Amino acid sequence: MAQAVQEKAERGAQLKRDGVVIRTYDLWKTYIMGDQEIHAVSGVDVEIHVGEYVAIMGPSGSGKSTLMNLIGCLDTPTRGDYYINGRLVSEMNDDELASIRNKEIGFVFQTFNLLSRATALHNVELPLIYSGVPADVRIARATGALQAVDLAQRMYHKPNELSGGQRQRVAIARALVNNPSILLADEPTGNLDSATGVEIMSLFERLHQQGNTIVLVTHEQDIAMHAHRVVYIRDGKVAKDEKIK
Repeated sequence: MAQAVQEKAERGAQLKRDGVVIRTYDLWKTYIMGDQEIHAVSGVDVEIHVGEYVAIMGPSGSGKSTLMNLIGCLDTPTRGDYYINGRLVSEMNDDELASIRNKEIGFVFQTFNLLSRATALHNVELPLIYSGVPADVRIARATGALQAVDLAQRMYHKPNELSGGQRQRVAIARALVNNPSILLADEPTGNLDSATGVEIMSLFERLHQQGNTIVLVTHEQDIAMHAHRVVYIRDGKVAKDEKIK
């Protein structure tokens, strides 16, 4: 038992030295439905390095959303190992996972998930409040994050005073404010018109060029093509993994 723990720790240390930010080994997520076992994710092995821009693509029911929840530490695997920055998160407890979510992962959701009565600035501050960052530092960092997405001039507006594209920019700024290891975007253009979607994808490209590691989950081919590598998921497995740029 002690040897297995040591081996996993050494593996994590090697992954970190190699610049691997995400690594899954034989990752499974199984649900029990009556007397049936449903394998939503079936033995997935994925490796993503620091600075990569990767799309996880698949049709509805393919397992891509379940895989996203596992990568984002929103769910725990039934079996298999998952490392973020060399840390074995698949064996962490709920409090440890909450800390990883707050510090290591910046989430961008299709539905924006903004507080309706809070300004853009306060929405972006929220992860820093949870981290216990002092108010003056919070404001400076949140302002900087809004500047990074070209929205500093709207920082005192509330979500209902912003367009859909501007709301998504606020959500992206909030995801960036903690300087996360991974920017994890789930169908980020799903609630936007096509022109605004193109603007948001251009912003992701710019953020990638600035060194951010981006994992984009989508069922749309044209959105996936903005990434530099696409992992295709089908029936809970990796069907294809290819670089496209």
